[in-house]
Amino acid sequence: MIKKFIRSILGKNKKDASSTEPTILSQKQHGIDLQLVSPNAIRVTQTLQDAGFKAFIVGGAVRDLLLSVKPKDFDVATNATPEQVKQLFRRAFIIGRRFQIVHVMFGQELIEVTTFRGASADMAPKDEHGRVLRDNTFGEQHEDAVRRDFTINAMYYDPASQSVLDYHGGIADIRAKTLRIIGEPEARYREDPVRMLRVVRFAAKLNFNIDPASSAPIAVMAPLIDNVPAARVFDEMLKLLMSGHALACLQQLRKQGLHHGLLPLLDVVLEQPLGEKFVTLALANTDARIKQGKPVSPGFLFASLLWHQVLEKWRAYQAAGEYPIPALHLAADDVLNAQTEKLALQRKIASDMRDIWAMQPRFERRTGKAPYKLLEHLRLRAGYDFLLLRCASGEIDAELGDWWTAFMEGDGPEREVLLSRKPTNSSSGGGNAGAGPAAGASANTGPAKKRKRRGGRNRSKTGGGADKPSNDGEA
Repeated sequence: MIKKFIRSILGKNKKDASSTEPTILSQKQHGIDLQLVSPNAIRVTQTLQDAGFKAFIVGGAVRDLLLSVKPKDFDVATNATPEQVKQLFRRAFIIGRRFQIVHVMFGQELIEVTTFRGASADMAPKDEHGRVLRDNTFGEQHEDAVRRDFTINAMYYDPASQSVLDYHGGIADIRAKTLRIIGEPEARYREDPVRMLRVVRFAAKLNFNIDPASSAPIAVMAPLIDNVPAARVFDEMLKLLMSGHALACLQQLRKQGLHHGLLPLLDVVLEQPLGEKFVTLALANTDARIKQGKPVSPGFLFASLLWHQVLEKWRAYQAAGEYPIPALHLAADDVLNAQTEKLALQRKIASDMRDIWAMQPRFERRTGKAPYKLLEHLRLRAGYDFLLLRCASGEIDAELGDWWTAFMEGDGPEREVLLSRKPTNSSSGGGNAGAGPAAGASANTGPAKKRKRRGGRNRSKTGGGADKPSNDGEA
């Protein structure tokens, strides 16, 4: 008995892709703490089992439980059809085209329930590159295990018996910290190119090594990602960047040759001293907030990743004679339009990005009522945090960030004292180019009201056009 258990742990009896019988591990063998399991996930499996169906917690939740990590969400696999699942729960909704699944809601918690998938996608509709477009073929549990992407995600946990069913040696790969795709890697990546992004995310998140056979085809097959709908690529990129290991994920993307086309020019940005430091600080800040359980804004994250592309174009438009504020909006348009071709940035996220960028020259104006007006901006905190990143990376002088910190924390008299000081001309929007004219005008010219013009777009070189950003009042 002991020898059998040791062989199962070390992978001596590792299952191949055609295996129909799993290795079954008891609670004593796998060590999962039932306290880490969502009561609602247990309720879903129990309800399905009471109705005569098979039901297991599956996928990433089992992987995390085996690593003694509390999963963020739980998926359940069953032999019940989506319609049968829906009938058993009051708040259940069938979704999905490519493969139908059921979302079962318990307050704010969502449990995703999938029916065991059939063994082969050979007859499923595909595009000209081999990507599966639609596949609602149901099957047996061992067939479902074959269809899952990685060995460590192909294990099933039954809370009732507290047993784990392992069809493909996932336990052994977890012990060896190895990420291995099930089946032939080339065929699996062709079926769903997003798996190449998933392998990067899991390797970075878990600090696992990618099995050489699973890694080898990625560089050659990376262009297949261009055939995936932009919305799916964006969702996967968002998961990657908000995994709590964003910097490690980007490094893995570059290592595997997957960065090209996902975030255009990102590789160039990371090779520039200021750009690399800025992005590194932004991602480290994001990772720290996620690990502390604090909220993270996707808009802030993407605004940070793309800032140096905006900055470069902002400088170019000003060098061509455009006023600072219109130049910034034109630069933002160019960058966002380029991204839309690859990533389906949601309108809300794009709006947040524009607001954060548009606030940056407004921080240069530290006279009169302009600072007070900026305090009323709904995106002030995000814009201020962004400003501090620019200071910390060396793009602009830290004095500007210190001034705004003191102004935001100060009371009325303290703010008036700060406003009475003559601003320095050291924070000029990224190397004397970004918002330079605005900063210089604040320090060395008369009040903007002496040069009133109709039409806010090109009012003056003092940066007055920044008083009214396009989305100032949007929640």
